[in-house]
Order: sequence, then structure tokens, then C-alpha cells
Amino acid sequence: MNLVENLEYNTERSQLIIPEYGRHFQKMVDHAVSIEDDGERNRVAQSIVAVMGNLQPHLRDVPDFQHKLWDQLFIMSDFKLDVKSPFPITSKEVLQQRPEALEYPQNYPKYRFYGNNIKRMIDVAVKWEKGDKREGLEYAIANHMKKCYLNWNKDMVDDNAIFKHLYELSDGQIDMAAEDESLTDSGQFLNKRTPTKSSRSSNGKKNSRNTNNNRGKKRY
Repeated sequence: MNLVENLEYNTERSQLIIPEYGRHFQKMVDHAVSIEDDGERNRVAQSIVAVMGNLQPHLRDVPDFQHKLWDQLFIMSDFKLDVKSPFPITSKEVLQQRPEALEYPQNYPKYRFYGNNIKRMIDVAVKWEKGDKREGLEYAIANHMKKCYLNWNKDMVDDNAIFKHLYELSDGQIDMAAEDESLTDSGQFLNKRTPTKSSRSSNGKKNSRNTNNNRGKKRY
């Protein structure tokens, strides 16, 4: 009966700062914090880091990984552990700083079917000097835009519509409509699409070859 009454439940325990290491590691760190002798406290801290490294022996001798282990030791002690670290000690304030917001690529909801790579290609093209090389890249971009357009729109598309979109995406720096260019015919893009597989033959009858092959076979 006494054993049952002395059971320790997780709801009554202190919260684990890094749960991956478990309760015993947290108790070892708490014990290290409570040691008054500086030399003994440093020896215990080094022993804890060594045991932490044993959990991943293939990384324990890597300098960056060792630095990470010491940082985790200070984090588990809530930065109350006063020991000599072989690495610069990361402060609590630095760890609590919010990371800077990521710069997401500019999206164009009107022309989402082109994708962001098209805009990157256009930004590269407008930086090139005008000449045959740039004209070839502009023509390739316009053709790819037409192909992307047809992937979403099953009907034909007029080249002038592609030129208009290209002119807008390039901020007016690429005007192929004024050059009287002609892109690849829409039919060539549509013909290259892989036809969808159908379970019926060309005459409209259901393909029964698989059914015939299964006849006479034992079923278990």
C-alpha cells in the first residue's frame, strides 16, 4: 500500500525542458546545478555532456555537435549552471529571439499558371544586353509561357495574349508584339500530351483481356 501511495506521476513532476533526453538526464542536470564545489560541478557537467554524446556516437567528436550538446546542457539547467564551457555560451535572450521573416517569392495571382520560375527567367532576360542572345531567350520564355497556358486551358491561345502577359511581367521591357513574332503552333503542344489510358478499346468495347486471363485460375 505504501508503494502505491509513493508513486510519482508525471503531472506532479517538473516539466522537462528537452523531453528527448528523458527524466534522468534532467535530474542529473539539476544535481549539477546544486553542487557547490566548482571543480566537482565542472567534472559532473563534462560527464553529462559525454553521456549525451554517447546517444549519438558517430557525432560526439564533431566540434559543432559538441557545441550543440553544451548549449543543450545550459538550456536544460535554465542557464543556472555555472561551469566553464569549451565553447561560447549562448545567452537565454539570443535563444528566445524570434527569427527574421522569410522572404517569399512574389506571386502573381492573375498568372499563377505560369509559375514563379517564369518570372525569374524574365528577370534574368531583362538584365542581358539587347541582341540575338537575348532575343532567343525571350522567344524561349514566350514559348514556355504558351505551353504552361495550354496546360490549364485546353483551347487554343492567341500569341498576342502571351505577348501581353510577357509585357506586363517584364514591366514593359519585353515587347514581342511590336516585333511581329510568331510562337510555336498550339496544336504541336497539344499533340505532345500523353493520352489518358482507357479501359475500353478503340471500338468502344470494354477490354476483356484481363478477364479472360483470370478464367480457370484457382482462387484461395
